[in-house]
Amino acid sequence: MAWYAYCIAEKQAFPVLAHHRKPIPLDAQIGVLGNQIFLYPASDFAVVVSEHSPEDKLDQKSAVDHARVIASCFEHSTVLPFRFGTVFSDDDALRRSVRSNQRQFNANVDRLRGKAEMHLKVVFEDSGPDSPKYLSSPCVGKEYLSRLRETATVQRERQTKAKAVFVQVHRMFSPLEEDITCRRTDSGKMLLDIAHLIEHGSIVRYQNKYSSASQTMRDCQIMLSGPWPPYHFIHGTHRGPAQAHGYA
Repeated sequence: MAWYAYCIAEKQAFPVLAHHRKPIPLDAQIGVLGNQIFLYPASDFAVVVSEHSPEDKLDQKSAVDHARVIASCFEHSTVLPFRFGTVFSDDDALRRSVRSNQRQFNANVDRLRGKAEMHLKVVFEDSGPDSPKYLSSPCVGKEYLSRLRETATVQRERQTKAKAVFVQVHRMFSPLEEDITCRRTDSGKMLLDIAHLIEHGSIVRYQNKYSSASQTMRDCQIMLSGPWPPYHFIHGTHRGPAQAHGYA
């Protein structure tokens, strides 16, 4: 039997597993493709899974269902999400994976217990448009060097503006940890994509800080989502346990 995996949870969060060594159905939970969710006991963990067939075709709705199941488990336990599409070929493969990664899983669960991820998207105006010269036809010699200098100047200005916005956000929210990416959007604006790790008990205070930031940073558009399972903060396994041992 192949298993589709959603996340690793704390076994103690599900008392029904205390007297079971085999997978048991998780009532009222449906996973990808409408399949029944099971709690699979493995060491100190409960691996949240559903049955999987090689013929199963995962689509965009499956990705949404994958995230929904993880979010539901997060309401009861610290979770370590698996990457979307993670499949264990059989019971032995699942148990071997948990056994070989047990130390890392325990460390992550201990570090992330009682914490949640909040997600901010900060959009702001670019510090300067691309040079018309840079967008024109290729050139050589002095004109080429001039374009390089101009491009470098624009890039430094963007980096400086992005860093200033990030520092302002960091000071306002003071997260335990953060994960940041920055890119230019198709509309020509700059986007900071920021994940913050916070104490679960601080969610309301964080949301209040968001309201304050929206008023203070009027030159930026700030969007908030969460709380989420801590997708970005699983040390040693990057975005989820699946990446540590290559399941896709």
